[in-house]
Amino acid sequence: MTTETPRWFKSSYSSNGGACVEVATNLIASHGVIPVRDSKNPTGPHLTLSTDAWSGLIEFARHTAV
Repeated sequence: MTTETPRWFKSSYSSNGGACVEVATNLIASHGVIPVRDSKNPTGPHLTLSTDAWSGLIEFARHTAV
């Protein structure tokens, strides 16, 4: 496995300073995964999702958003 570092970013919709997540999509091509972390705790743990799991999470969020 390469030592490639995740390049984290937040959505442009996250400017409210609330509960946000950051993702690192730069690892999709090389590893097939998408790391996700809490933007308020950047040195804390992160989840590593498969592309299918990420798609499912986004679909769930779209259907449950208020």
